[in-house]
Amino acid sequence: MRGGFHNQSLNTTRAHMVRAVFEGVAYNMRWLLKYVEQFNKRPVTSLNMVGGGAKSNIWCQIHADVLNRPIQQMKDPMETNVRGAALLASAGLGYLKYDEIGTHVKIANTYTPNPDHRKIYDELFAEFVAIYESNKKIHARLNRQH
Repeated sequence: MRGGFHNQSLNTTRAHMVRAVFEGVAYNMRWLLKYVEQFNKRPVTSLNMVGGGAKSNIWCQIHADVLNRPIQQMKDPMETNVRGAALLASAGLGYLKYDEIGTHVKIANTYTPNPDHRKIYDELFAEFVAIYESNKKIHARLNRQH
């Protein structure tokens, strides 16, 4: 999929554009979440947020609202991958049991979906998918190999 900004006006600010990017990423996650749940044959009840984006409280809240799931912001989110590798190595070497790994994972904050945002995010998500559907043939034509 190609990206773009839609429905902009002279009143659109930089803050609107940044929020649109945050929401666009969350809409993509929402779109993919149903396929993940189908593959796993069970619902995803919450998600852990890691990496640089997890340092943003607003991005965590946007994800909670768009996905309608609690978002757990991991403590020190930039180090989660290396911490996970170390915990797996510790279990592999017998220093702890695999089922003990979760006890070593720390959550900084939990963001719960705001029910007041549910209707607008449902409407905007439907438009997000509609924009994709209406533009996919155009993008295919624009990106043909010549």
